[in-house]
Order: sequence, then structure tokens, then C-alpha cells
Amino acid sequence: MNRNRRYFRLLAMAGLTCAIAACDGQNANNADDGAGTVTVLGVIVGEQQAKLEQALAPFEEETGIDVVYEGTDQFATLLPVRVDSGNAPDVAMFPQPGLMRDFAGEGRLIPIGEFMDPQGTYSQDWLDLATVDGEMYGVWYRASVKSLVWYNPQAFAAAGYDVPGTWDELIALTDQIVADGSTPWCLGIESGDATGWVGTDWIEDIMLRTAGPEVYDQWIANEIPFNDDRVQVAFEQFGEIALNPDYVVGGSVGVLSTPFGDSPNALFEDTPGCYLHRQANFIASFFPETVELGTDVSVFPLPGIDPQYGTPVLVAGDVFAMFNDTPEARALMEYLATPTPHEIWAGLGGFISPHQEVSLDAYPDELSRQQAEILMNADVIRFDGSDMMPGAVGTGTFWTGITNYVGGTDVETVLQDIENSWPSN
Repeated sequence: MNRNRRYFRLLAMAGLTCAIAACDGQNANNADDGAGTVTVLGVIVGEQQAKLEQALAPFEEETGIDVVYEGTDQFATLLPVRVDSGNAPDVAMFPQPGLMRDFAGEGRLIPIGEFMDPQGTYSQDWLDLATVDGEMYGVWYRASVKSLVWYNPQAFAAAGYDVPGTWDELIALTDQIVADGSTPWCLGIESGDATGWVGTDWIEDIMLRTAGPEVYDQWIANEIPFNDDRVQVAFEQFGEIALNPDYVVGGSVGVLSTPFGDSPNALFEDTPGCYLHRQANFIASFFPETVELGTDVSVFPLPGIDPQYGTPVLVAGDVFAMFNDTPEARALMEYLATPTPHEIWAGLGGFISPHQEVSLDAYPDELSRQQAEILMNADVIRFDGSDMMPGAVGTGTFWTGITNYVGGTDVETVLQDIENSWPSN
């Protein structure tokens, strides 16, 4: 059956009532809220919210259901308060799966497997990220592709450089750029209170490429300690680039002091200040307005290191999950698992979908299509590790540890400090 029709079938079966047995008792407030309404809480605001609402418009038009979306930049604080006070949204759009998994483990979320089957719609890695204790809870929507290296094709052509396909070729290119009298890498990790997060992405990418996905999963769950030798290898491999004053603009001081959003700008200077920049797809929103995507800048996947792990892709993303079991909420979840809302936002720009049935033709430019294809062809997909760790580590000591490491603290001390900070419970 066409996935775009599934939610209409569900509405017909449900009759927009709680005749579905699973609805009984799940949302006694639904009658008070008004039939034909589904509430959604998420982190998307401003211009991005307008794009989301455009993507949801066909659902509202075809079903008559009113989607009441509330965007907030205090999602992680507001949602638990709403849930604990008995005022949970029908559906929440989680910016990472960790909090979703916590609510699922507490029995607060509704498993979606009893009324829909996303198999074949997403790769197994994405399905696994939405599964808790054997039950599927989430529908993935927007993806951030992190394992990208940005470069200026015109500058590459002028210098005679080729896009590397392996890590050894990447380092050889780095050394060639130095030998030619230039600086290879733009790298800045300054981000206010979040300084250091850029470096954590580097470590996670290298862990996937040197230790592999199974060890990566153990690492982010602290099933191996943070000061494990394999983690140290990843830090030191990152350090071979970040701590080499010939490799990065401004040396260690430049890495620490340059705002992450400004750091790629040297790619676009008449005489390039750098030639390579590793960052997620969202960095394009920070480029100077004069930069023409696909002409002045392009991407290639960060190459693999150990051939047995191929070319992994580190991701972030947004996943929808259900708190209240109503026909309207079920219908919305079904709709979100169809290609339609993905292709609508893809066509508006600034969006990459993890949905396997979204055509590359839905993307408005070659660069977006290339990023989507990198995600589609990934040998391994893993979610941003710091987002999966306890907050005290993932957005705490891991960030500060990166900053201390780039600032000169020895790796053993950094890793031990992070390990000591891992919550005992």
C-alpha cells in the first residue's frame, strides 16, 4: 500500500474516535481538547518552524485535523515539567533520542509498532535508534549529516588537488598543502558555554573509524571506560591534526578562540587561508552570503580509517514520538513516516531526510542531493555520542575535556577526568 495513504486508512478505521482499543484511558482529556486536534511540542522555531508547518499542511488539509505546534528553545526543561504535570503534548519532536528513550523506559510513551510498521522506510540503524527494549517508539524526520569535509572546488582545481578517498590520502593531501606553503585545515571550537562540542564530533567520527560501531556503542554507554586505550587513540588521532600548528589556522590558540561558525570563512578568501573544514551540513547557514553552494564550496565524506568499518556517517536528527494514544496522533505519526512531509521540507532547502523513500530529486540543489546521498549510502550510521551520554559528560566534561586537551593538558589526565565525572547511577 502506498505509504502516503496509510494515515487515511487509519482514519477510516478509527472513525476519528477512540474506538481503537488502545485509546481507552490513554487520553481522557481528548474530548476536552476538541476532536480533530493533535498537539506537538518541539525545538523548531522561527523560519524552520514555518517550513515544518508547510510540510504538515497537506495532512491538515486532507484529514481536517488541526496540528497545534509549539516550538521552544527550552524543550529539555519544559517537556518533563509538562509530562509530570499531566499536560503532555500528544506528540513530541525530540532533537535527540536520549530523552525519548528515557521517557520510553519510564512507560510514558506509546509504542507505535501496534499500528504502523516503518520497516523498509528507514535503514536498520535508524530503526534501532528509535527502539527501546524491543519496542519501536519513534519516527525519524530531519537528519544532520556530520561526517562531511567542506572544500572550495575552485581552489582545489587551481592548486591541482584531488578529493581524497581514504584517510591516508587525506593526510597526504594535508601534508601536500603544508609543503605548498598553505594551511590545510580550518578548525574553530569556540561556542560560548558550549565551547568544545566541535571537537567531540571529531572524536566520535574517529572512534567509529578506528574502534568500530560496537565499541562506539559500548563507549557512549560507559560499558568501556572513557579512558580506554581505544578512546585515547581517537583523541591522539584528532590531536595529530588539531595540535599541529602547521595543519590548522592559528595553531592551538586559533582552534580555541575561533567561533565555530566563523572558522570555515578562510575557505573563501582570494588566497585560501585553508582548504579543508570538517563540519555538519548545517554549517552552510554560517557561510558568507556571497558564497554559492556547489560552486564555491562542496563536500566529500570524511574518509574511513580502518577498512573493515567502511565509511561511517555520524548523524544528529529529530524524532517524533507519541505521549497520548489518539486517532489523530496515530494518523500524524503515520503521515510523518510517508515521504510527503520529508520531500516538502527538502524542497524548501536546509533539510536532509533519513527516509529511504525520499527521492534525491526532492532536493533543490546538487549539494543537498550529495549530502543526502552520502547519508543514504553510509556503511554505518551512529548518532552523535555526546548527545547520547549523560548531560554531565556529553555536554559537560567531554566539552571541557576537548578544550583542555587542545589547550595543552595531557590526554591521560583529560580522559581520567571525564571518566571520573560519569554518573554512578
